[in-house]
Amino acid sequence: MEKQTVQSLKDKDAVDTLFLVKDKAVATGKNGRPFMGLQVGDATGSLDARVWDRVDELSKEFEVGDILRIKGQVQLFQNRKQLIVHRLERIDSSTVNFEDFIPKASRSSEDMFLELLQMVRTMKNDHLRQLILDTLEDPEIRPMVLKAPAAKSIHHAWLGGLLEHILSICKIMDFMGSHYPFLNRDLLLFGGIFHDIGKLWELSYDNGVSYTDRGRLVGHMQIACELIDKKASRILGFTPELRDICKHIILSHHGKLEYGSPKRPKFMEAMVIAMVDDFDSKVSTLKTLMDNERGSGEKWSRYSDLFDRYFLLEDMNEKLND
Repeated sequence: MEKQTVQSLKDKDAVDTLFLVKDKAVATGKNGRPFMGLQVGDATGSLDARVWDRVDELSKEFEVGDILRIKGQVQLFQNRKQLIVHRLERIDSSTVNFEDFIPKASRSSEDMFLELLQMVRTMKNDHLRQLILDTLEDPEIRPMVLKAPAAKSIHHAWLGGLLEHILSICKIMDFMGSHYPFLNRDLLLFGGIFHDIGKLWELSYDNGVSYTDRGRLVGHMQIACELIDKKASRILGFTPELRDICKHIILSHHGKLEYGSPKRPKFMEAMVIAMVDDFDSKVSTLKTLMDNERGSGEKWSRYSDLFDRYFLLEDMNEKLND
């Protein structure tokens, strides 16, 4: 079976290939009949799919995160590609390489990691610098950092995505530290690196991207606080007060209680870290949305529930350089 990719598919193409199931929902159509809506994908992108026959039976045969062999046909719906599924079969996960089905970061993880280490080594506070280096250079943790996604689906949800997110935030923090000299640059960089470090254990990416039991039961913020205690206990002179400052940054980085932070930011660096994290996440999410939508040839995107609006799909660099 020749591998067809999401990116290569065109209207009316017959499909017979493997896809990762990214989302799955059973609903009722306007005719009163049930249908199954899927989002399937591979390393080149994602595609909406519909199952119209044997819905109840087929929905029990697989779950999100499974690999399916799908036979069907591509059609345009509202000028966007949609896969109509005629047959599907769950594939034994041990027979495939899941990295073929998960997008990858646009840059080499090794290059991003070295750039991050160079920035860390310019930190002035010996204790914070040592905490971060002991973490990033830990032989168990380093390979995880090079590979981990930042999220299951919302932002930077690809291999190397967590490192890409961390480096992006740290570059912004580096600017913030020089632009606002009353902010402590070392704390900003610490927050950029440690705010999501617990996701190394919260998310699994060996079988698609999914939550681990520890991730569901404990969560990445508490995991990061435990990591601070473990690493800081081996650093001479790392005070309990500094541990509490570091933990507060972690526990408040979602900014609001309703966004999942058990604490709201209580000092300026913690507030800036929460705002920049939200900013970088939203920019990544919007870029992914617009990149996917631009393939439709439409001038405007579909309505985004997440952002509560439509988006103009024109590339402003191209538009203003014409």
